[in-house]
Amino acid sequence: MSGMLSRLIGKSLGGNTSTDAAPTPPEARLRVLMVCMGNICRSPTAEAVLRHRLSAAGLADVVAVDSAGTHAYHLDSPPDARSSQAGAQRGYELAHLRARKVQAQDYAHFDLLLAMDWDNLALLEENCPSDLRPRLRRLTEFIPHSHPLAGAPVVPDPYYGGPSGFEHVLDLVEAACDGLVTHLQMRLAHMDRSQGD
Repeated sequence: MSGMLSRLIGKSLGGNTSTDAAPTPPEARLRVLMVCMGNICRSPTAEAVLRHRLSAAGLADVVAVDSAGTHAYHLDSPPDARSSQAGAQRGYELAHLRARKVQAQDYAHFDLLLAMDWDNLALLEENCPSDLRPRLRRLTEFIPHSHPLAGAPVVPDPYYGGPSGFEHVLDLVEAACDGLVTHLQMRLAHMDRSQGD
């Protein structure tokens, strides 16, 4: 599927990227979907951070990343300005992302659907086919055990708080994405070994 066609289909579904955004790598071997409630604060932040980490690890061409919300509150809206500002201060670009709602096909399309908190995980579980539920996890599960933030159960919603809440989201997401990249590297290595057998 061409990049242009992919973007047009994404747009028709309330896709989360503008036409200026990079299309999903056609050779992606793994796909990750970040999920929060409205797809304007936490999950676009997580998408941007993971994209940055994957690029630094040389995995941008083999791991595709997207984000979505469990609710259709903000379809086609850009990320919350406070999320974009906090991300930009750490070198992450969120402005081109656009909110969308989780679609039925996402459960089969993505290898991991990572919820920001228990409520959104429960909503994913309600709608996910039973055989695909192992793909559903919380993002904070990937925070390395040695990290000071290890054990944090969720990425809390910063929407009704002040700037410190958005900074805390970034702290948690950065820590989790570091562990997630390690996990993805291990999965890719396992896939390579399996193909070699």
